[in-house]
Amino acid sequence: MSLTIGICRVHLRLPENHSLKGKRQVLKSLVARLHNKFNVSAAEFDDHDSWQIASLGLTYASNDERHAASVLAAVISFIERERLDAEIIDYETEFVRG
Repeated sequence: MSLTIGICRVHLRLPENHSLKGKRQVLKSLVARLHNKFNVSAAEFDDHDSWQIASLGLTYASNDERHAASVLAAVISFIERERLDAEIIDYETEFVRG
């Protein structure tokens, strides 16, 4: 059995946001919901000083690459469907096998 780590970089636009404090609130809520619903790890990794742009790194570990891909795809769908305050600009997914 092998380990697969799915990595997804998500670039978001926060059009309704007007401050870094507001950005932190949106991201804190989003990260908590993603962790609770999908058991993914998430953290902001870039664009720290921009209050309407955010870059999140998401990871998910599994013994099945198809399962990891499915979970990360569900995360993207969830953000698009549920988070009207965060618009996905772009995302990329890759897998590391160990």
